[in-house]
Amino acid sequence: MNIGQNLRKIRELKGYSQEYIAKALEISQRNYSRIEQNEVEITFTKLQKISEVLEVTPQQILGFDEKIIFQNCTNAFGFNANYYACSEQEKKQYQQQIEHLKGEVIFLRNQVETLSNQRS
Repeated sequence: MNIGQNLRKIRELKGYSQEYIAKALEISQRNYSRIEQNEVEITFTKLQKISEVLEVTPQQILGFDEKIIFQNCTNAFGFNANYYACSEQEKKQYQQQIEHLKGEVIFLRNQVETLSNQRS
């Protein structure tokens, strides 16, 4: 079992940097990197803390299998697609980003319309 590799894959799937995880654990990025590289033994207490930051259970880290996270599915058009379950925090961040981009689109459309009206 490669706990460090499992941690790295889960962290990357969640879109978190080593710096983010290290800061949440109150350790240096280098020390966290050493955990992912299996250079240090990880205690169960540390594993629990990391699992909280990653929003998974220690058991999910220990038994990580990409087949659990990624599932081959067929969309309505018959194409295969991969997906993974987002945490509530990730969903909220995506929704905030979408709302921000919608605002930018509206702003830019107004700018284009203003410039078009000025040229007319």
